[in-house]
Amino acid sequence: MPQKPTVLVTRKLPAAVEARLARDYDARLNASDKLMSPDEIVAGVQNADALLPCPTCKVTADMIRRFPDRLKAIATFSVGYEHIDIKAAKERGIVVGNTPDVLTDATADIALLLMLGAARGAFEGERAVREATWGAWAPTGMLGVHMTGKRLGIYGMGRIGLAVAKRARAFDMKIHYHNRSRLTPDQEQDAVFHARAEDMLPHCDFLSLNAPATAETTGFLNAERIKLLPDGAVVVNTARGPLVDDEALIAALKSGKLFAAGLDVYTGEPAINPAYRSVPNTFLLPHLGSATTETRVAMGMKAVDNLDAFFAGKPLPARVV
Repeated sequence: MPQKPTVLVTRKLPAAVEARLARDYDARLNASDKLMSPDEIVAGVQNADALLPCPTCKVTADMIRRFPDRLKAIATFSVGYEHIDIKAAKERGIVVGNTPDVLTDATADIALLLMLGAARGAFEGERAVREATWGAWAPTGMLGVHMTGKRLGIYGMGRIGLAVAKRARAFDMKIHYHNRSRLTPDQEQDAVFHARAEDMLPHCDFLSLNAPATAETTGFLNAERIKLLPDGAVVVNTARGPLVDDEALIAALKSGKLFAAGLDVYTGEPAINPAYRSVPNTFLLPHLGSATTETRVAMGMKAVDNLDAFFAGKPLPARVV
């Protein structure tokens, strides 16, 4: 019987995914879900053929240089792969796969939840009920803003951006978008394309950030671009924290330039900028974008699909490099 490939799995995964790994691989699982240090990951992949990391596990160039020659595949449990030094992996001849498509709907759902939660003051409302400070109904009490019929700007019209637009149309929102390239008419469905993000921002009563984290997108939403938004706009981010200049966003929320923000991702998470916690016009979630049972199982299965294909000598279903 041929020896099964050895795979280090850096985090505890859904039971169905771990069962498949244990069946088909010599899987080094992380039963306690303890965050592994770089040295622990390097030690764990000695005599291993592959690594299955999560976004919480940085796979740096230094670590990759210390990986054994035997390790030839990295199948990340994520769509994003900024936690992996792709250049270093390529130099070592290591194939990298990710998990696109399967978390599109779950993340788009969270974007709509953030838009509604921020626009309607959900945080303050729920706190009033939980803390028994809810007083008598008042005509001007806890007023939010309408989503219906407003203009939504989408920064990054990939799979998730398109899914956000589809949902927003149910609220009769007019879609504007900026993308690296213009979509086909069938994909646009009357959305307005802006070749420059700066030209889109004045048309954004709501702004949804859906671009990947790259050198070009890091710090995109800064003080200068926030000034271009209409007064009272709502900003939501389900992409990556570094797209936002935290200090600029917090200042705009405090000044009233922005009505509210809904955030699911943060720079340095879970150690977020503490000022967010004291700003009342925020609706904050702990990176729940893909957090449904169905989605996380599908992500794990797609990561294992990448491993299966690699060890069978076939093209990966989702290959990064």
